[in-house]
This record gives sequence, structure tokens and C-alpha cells, in this order.
Amino acid sequence: MAPGMIEPTHSVESWTHDKYLGHNETSWRRPVEIKKPITYEPGRTPVESHDEFYEHEDLRPSFPNLHWDPLTEVPYHDKGIHGDPHFRNLLASATDVVDYNPKLGTEIYGVNLARLTDAQKNDLARLISVRGVVFFRGQTDLDIDAQRHLGAYFGKLHRHATTSVPRRAGLEDVHVVFTDRTAKDQRAVFSPTFLWHSDVTYEMQPPSYTSLKVLSGPPRGGGGDTLWSSQYGAYDLLSKPMQRYLEGLSAVHSAHMQADGSRAAGRPVRRDPIVTEHPLIRTHPVTGWKSLFFNPGFVTGIVGIPKSESNAIIGYLNELISTTQEIHVRYQWQKNDVAIWDNRICNHSASYGFTGHRRHAVRVASQAERPFFDPTGKSQEEELSARFGLPKVDKDGTRQSNYND
Repeated sequence: MAPGMIEPTHSVESWTHDKYLGHNETSWRRPVEIKKPITYEPGRTPVESHDEFYEHEDLRPSFPNLHWDPLTEVPYHDKGIHGDPHFRNLLASATDVVDYNPKLGTEIYGVNLARLTDAQKNDLARLISVRGVVFFRGQTDLDIDAQRHLGAYFGKLHRHATTSVPRRAGLEDVHVVFTDRTAKDQRAVFSPTFLWHSDVTYEMQPPSYTSLKVLSGPPRGGGGDTLWSSQYGAYDLLSKPMQRYLEGLSAVHSAHMQADGSRAAGRPVRRDPIVTEHPLIRTHPVTGWKSLFFNPGFVTGIVGIPKSESNAIIGYLNELISTTQEIHVRYQWQKNDVAIWDNRICNHSASYGFTGHRRHAVRVASQAERPFFDPTGKSQEEELSARFGLPKVDKDGTRQSNYND
């Protein structure tokens, strides 16, 4: 419940006596219920003050002047392969579970991420592989050490070459998100489409399971939501001929823009920027489903085709990712909430509009396999439609469908 929006009803311990109401006999009545008035200011939520004491001072952002060697390939085995297809270990301690929509996003209640068994972690990896992103409210026990421990179970933790890390030493594999009232408004710098991205896809082994915990932020309704877009869903939006065409192509992912931005701001670049080619369509090692592997933030071109054709494909895929509502979820954060998503099959985007509030979060990402394409892979939509007895999706406009407001 948002502070300052709706205040609870209180029982007030003032009893009425019948003699004051003109009765001869003395008797007592039940307490009077007094409802305090609702205080509400449209478009404005209370701003939390951090002037006197801030419990996460050691996790505030810093930019140490370090330099690391290039990343080398590391072995990777996806723990989701060992997960229960029905997630029974993970859900044994849950009190409720709900999907945000059929394509993407699940919220689980009652699970403590800091106390998962290995079997539950395997189920969690499998669930994220299927659902893309999973949300957990109020994870107060998951401090940064527990968050890193959970991430390391899934794979080697990634160290970002440019973004901020915590002030506390030894946490260079933690990415810090920090904005407060002194931050510059960057809405004019990036287009809304460009903000959609999958983390560091220019790496040889881009991340898989990635957790973000909000330490402090706007209350509910105060802005700062995060959006995710399903790359399984984006692949399934394509026609069969377009799927076959893109399955034979690779995209160029570049770290140079990110590195150039850091240098322009006077910040260190801790690892030299690279350019990497990855298949435009990849196959997930746990589900066997095909997904688009593309994002507006880091893809600079399509390999082996004319630039005009590459630009047309990029523009088309940008539109699919950023404007197709049924492959999106939007999460409204509260303090100590955690989202864990699979960067291989999701793009995500920040949102603005929370000026005045501090928004502080920490992210941990596990390196995954080199992206690969398996032509025997399956479609998420086709497999689930067959499992649930749903009609095949009409992609050529030959069948009438209802348009819903």
C-alpha cells in the first residue's frame, strides 16, 4: 500500500455512556469506528529522506580505475536442465504463483531466495527459462552476499567493463543502479526504442540468469518501473518465411558506444571494448525453443547483406520488440523486491518519471553459453498451443479475429 495514499481504519478507545444520552441505566457501548481521511495528491508520492542514515551506503556507486584482461571462454552447464518440469521443489514453499500473461512473467509469493536448496535453484532456473522473468516481493534476507551466492550457482559472475560497482571492495561483479534528485534527466538523450536491450550481448558469452534487487526506490505509483519483452514471443511473431530467412543470419553486437560514453563522462573503461557476431535466432539449451537474439541497444548491423536491407530488418525488429504488448510485462517495484530474468530470451527497458526519488538497485549476472542455433529447435507458441489444444495462430490474415479494447 502506498504511503500517503490510503490510511487504515482505526478503533478508537473512547466509549459512550448511556447516561449522557438521556438514559437512566448505566451501560457501555462498543467502540466507535473513526475513519481517518484519505490524503491524496494526484501524480505525487511521498519522497523518502536519506539525509541522516542510509543502510546501503557501502553499495552506493563507484567507478574504480581498474583494467582487466579480455574475457576468455569458460565452461557452462545450465542448471535448469536438472530442474523439475513441474517446479515442485521450488513451489513446495510457495503460497501463491501467478503468470502476468501467457507469454512472459511470473510472480511467486512465499519463497525466500536466500534459503533455496540446490533442487529449488534448479527449478528456478528452469522456470526462468520457460517464463523469461520471475518476480519475488519483499526479499529482505537476500543481501548482496546472498545475491552473489545465488548468481554464482548458475554460472561465473560477469564483471561489467564500464558501469558503476559498489563502494565496498571485492564486489566488482555487482552492477549498481543509482539515481537520486541530483541526477541529470536523460530522457532527451535516448529514444524509447533504443532503451530496450539485453545486457552486454557483445560479450562472447552473454549472461543468462540475472537478478536485480531494489534497495530503495519510489513507492508504488512513483515511477521507475521496468519492462521486459519476450524474445521467444518476438520469434513467434515472425512469418514462417521470415523465420527461415533470419535463421541463416548473424548480427553484430558492439561495446564501443558504451565505452565511448564512459570515456566522454571521464570514467574508466575497465576492459577494452569488443565487437562480436551472434546468430540472429538462437536456441535455448533448457527448453529447446527458438528465440530472436536481437536488441536495439547493442546491435549495429546484420552480417552479409546490404546496409539498406540490414537497416530495414533492424527497424522492423525494433518495432516488434518495443511495441508488441502481448510479449511485454511491466513491473512496479517496491523496496526489497527481486526480479530474475534470462538475458538470452528477454529484452528489458528502464522507465523514467520518478524525479525526486532515490532509486538504488544492485544487479548480478551469470555468464552463459555461446549463443547457438539448432535447426531442430521448436517454437514456444506452437508447442504450448499443441499442449493446450489451442488453434494455430493466424499469420496471414485469412481468419477473422476479435479486436479487444
